[in-house]
Amino acid sequence: MKLKKIKIGIKDLKSALNDFEKTGESIERGEMIKEETGVYFTSFEAFRKALTPKRLELLRIIKAKKPSSINELARMINRDIKNVADDVKYLGQMGLIEKTETNRKIAPTIDYDKISLEIAV
Repeated sequence: MKLKKIKIGIKDLKSALNDFEKTGESIERGEMIKEETGVYFTSFEAFRKALTPKRLELLRIIKAKKPSSINELARMINRDIKNVADDVKYLGQMGLIEKTETNRKIAPTIDYDKISLEIAV
């Protein structure tokens, strides 16, 4: 299994905007910018709303049972397919789920074993 590193962090809005501004200034100076994949939340509460127990359950089921489609995943966990599809889409936007198309079906996949959260103090 390849190692996939996704940075998930808590950063207030002012800090995020300052980082954005510094990156823009570096680009204007022609400096090379290190590309990072990450998701930042403005508070721990926002993080908890994003990674709900149901979404964490989706990640565990996808990893363990490797469903062949979103429909099959919804049946496995006895949830409405629309809600599961919405959660898969959201987790995909965060970079936590990949989607693989096979036989005209879209299968959610995960290629990592754990998620790490860093919180600056």
